[in-house]
Amino acid sequence: MIIVLKQNPSQEKVEQLSAALRDLGLTLHFSQGVSTSLIGLVGDTSRINIDMIEANEIVESVKRVSEPYKAANRKFHPQDTVVNVNGCKIGEGFLSVIAGPCSVESEEQIIEVAKAVKASGAKFLRGGAFKPRTSPYAFQGLHGEGIKLLLKAKKEVHMPIVTELMSLNHLDLFSDVDVIQVGARNMQNFEMLKELGHSNKPILLKRGLANTIEEFLMSAEYIMAGGNENVILCERGIRTFEPSTRNTLDLSAVPMLKHLSHLPVVIDPSHATGIPWMVKPLSKAAISAGADALMIEVHNNPACALCDGAQSLTPEAFDDVMNAVKAQAKFENKII
Repeated sequence: MIIVLKQNPSQEKVEQLSAALRDLGLTLHFSQGVSTSLIGLVGDTSRINIDMIEANEIVESVKRVSEPYKAANRKFHPQDTVVNVNGCKIGEGFLSVIAGPCSVESEEQIIEVAKAVKASGAKFLRGGAFKPRTSPYAFQGLHGEGIKLLLKAKKEVHMPIVTELMSLNHLDLFSDVDVIQVGARNMQNFEMLKELGHSNKPILLKRGLANTIEEFLMSAEYIMAGGNENVILCERGIRTFEPSTRNTLDLSAVPMLKHLSHLPVVIDPSHATGIPWMVKPLSKAAISAGADALMIEVHNNPACALCDGAQSLTPEAFDDVMNAVKAQAKFENKII
């Protein structure tokens, strides 16, 4: 439910109304626009007397929200959310690029890639310390040692780092990580999402391989319901009948998510297709569709990569993609 307030309401009256609503066991979300102020109500609103609320002198109208996600809903928060990570912004008017290898393999490798992607214009360094793999015999990452190497690279190049959390048992290792990634396989790990809701760190939430947009937003809601509003949505391709690409990149998800939610949206063209030459055109298309950021895999020697080398760009290829991305961002009036 949303309460739309009249212009310039008395702060004392707002506080009185808020106190009465909290007494009903409701959680309140305030949104201040240029000309409109909203109070979003989360909880059991069945006990609310709408006529009584509308009779309040500071209330313009009361609207029910039919969607099951509330905090992530644009109706609750009409302005776009901008997630600020150490001065690097993801959201309204900004375009950030997150780049790095699928997995951290050595200190030399991660620092070399970090320097290369920063030189090309990337704002965030990504790298997997814990790797979910289909085969139990495949390389699973360096775990805690991988995070230590990421932190060394962060200190070397002064870039925020993004890495995936696989289990709450490892959460203590992520204390110095700037953005925690929740992978596609954990999108509906609700216990993990609830715990991350108590964190103050930005969470990059990837859409599951076969999940609807509503299910995706409900997973974001789990995090936000705990009080953490720094959620970044990532479309990384969904599983379809098409075998020519690794997954099918759902570019239509970008404008739909931007329409339904105020949260920033990232596109991951590397995982979506598994084909390096497709990264450039899909990155440009994603920017035109309204994406706030891109996540691109880069490896200094893809042929020898321990994980997903076939879909990784070389630093030279990434630099070429970044030139195209910068031109497209300028055309779309985005700051990069």
